[in-house]
Amino acid sequence: MQVRRWVLLGAVLALVLLVGAAAFTVRGMPAATSGSLPSPATASLPQSTAMAAGDRAPTPTPTLAPTAATDLRFAIQSLQVADEHRAGYSRDLFPHWIDADGDACNTRKEVLLADALAPPARSGACSLTGGEWVSLYDGAELHDPTDVEIDHVVALAEAWDSGAYGWAEDERTAFSNDLADPPELLPVSHATNSEKGDKDPADWLPPLESSQCQYLTDYVAVKARWHLSVDERELAALNGVASECS
Repeated sequence: MQVRRWVLLGAVLALVLLVGAAAFTVRGMPAATSGSLPSPATASLPQSTAMAAGDRAPTPTPTLAPTAATDLRFAIQSLQVADEHRAGYSRDLFPHWIDADGDACNTRKEVLLADALAPPARSGACSLTGGEWVSLYDGAELHDPTDVEIDHVVALAEAWDSGAYGWAEDERTAFSNDLADPPELLPVSHATNSEKGDKDPADWLPPLESSQCQYLTDYVAVKARWHLSVDERELAALNGVASECS
């Protein structure tokens, strides 16, 4: 988990430059089924490339190779700035966890399988036991699926505030079950998931300082992928942290 985010930084620039493009890699989710999720750029859902549970899709090689810090700052400046819109929000408007590919493993379990350092044992209808994960936010080592929370890097309420209030239900469902890389869904500890809540980087950063740039990179990539805006405070916080990333 630690290595892949800086490798993926170059892909952020390509994403931002290709405005309106909806191509992204998918973690652990075959899609040649009727249950495939929608693309963030359209209400119609393209099908993703078939993959076995627990596998990761290869990351496209970026066409440009600026430094990671330059790439991140460029991506931040490319985000639309707008006031937040909280009216009408309900978590129930973002259905999750779903079994998009019909393999009996819902989105939560797909993330557990894809991001495990030591894979859990799978039995029956995707019952998982054992395994090992490391929480990006605080470095906690987790050794049981019940100890793991799946965090939305861009919280559902934050997504609503930033543009999802105008989405159709299938788009909100796709967002809340987004298995693409850079990740919107991360296995983290109960403590940090609860502490983060629906906060954006203006109000919360991972307590593990060495993970803050990685978290910011994921956050900006998700905002860019889903064409979500940032408010002024959020933009200032993103620029402040990015200036310390090298």
